[in-house]
Parts: sequence; structure tokens; C-alpha cells
Amino acid sequence: KSLLNKLDHSHQNALILGTGGAAKAVEFVLRKLGIHYRHVSRYPSAKNLSYEQLTAHLIEKNTLIINTTPLGMYPRVTEAPPLPYQLLTQSHFLFDLIYNPPKTLFLKKGEEHGATIQNGYDMLVNQAEESWKIWNE
Repeated sequence: KSLLNKLDHSHQNALILGTGGAAKAVEFVLRKLGIHYRHVSRYPSAKNLSYEQLTAHLIEKNTLIINTTPLGMYPRVTEAPPLPYQLLTQSHFLFDLIYNPPKTLFLKKGEEHGATIQNGYDMLVNQAEESWKIWNE
């Protein structure tokens, strides 16, 4: 639900930063929405790219970038995924699953280049509401 708030028709290709459990949940949602995606991790494999492999073409094509890593989460707020942020534009939408701090370095760098940004707070609230329904209805 929270991803849909700022998603538009131009966001047809995505980069999922990270390959853990949260990345799997994001992958499920993107598949349901018909959005093509690639995983990005520290090390390349048959299933994912490394950060070093991110070219200008890949950043231009993948206008939705979702951070599922803990980089930037309190207390390590000075860290961010090693993206070529200078290639971001107003066409990009950066979504960070992290909600503390409200604006991670990942989001700040995206905002500096005109990207639309959103943190994970709404996702947290939606998850809490769904949990409440499961346990109380």
C-alpha cells in the first residue's frame, strides 16, 4: 500500500537494494504490480548485480529504487548504499524501508538530485494495522 502512494506509470523497472528477507517481500509486491526488477548486492551473482555494475544506462532505466538493506538505520545514520547518486533525476522514486531516521542518507542524496522519496513509516503503520486485524477480528 505505501509504495502506491507515489508510484506512477513511469516506474516500470526497479532496483531492489539487498537480497535478504525484506527484499523477498518487495520482490513479491513488484511481481504483483508487474514491475520488472533486479537485485543489487555487494557481490555479483547469477541472480543479482553488484553496486559496481550499476551503469548510467541501468540507473536511467530503473527509475524505482528500493532500499531493503540496513544501511542508514539508526545508529549508523552516516551510511548509504553505494549508488551513483549523481545519475538520479526527477524521474526517480527512492523508497527506503527504514523509518528511523525519517530521512536516511539514501533518501537525502536522492532528494538532492530531484528524486521523489519515501521512507518506511507508512509501511510500518500498514503492517501494524494488518497485524491488529489478524489478532483482534
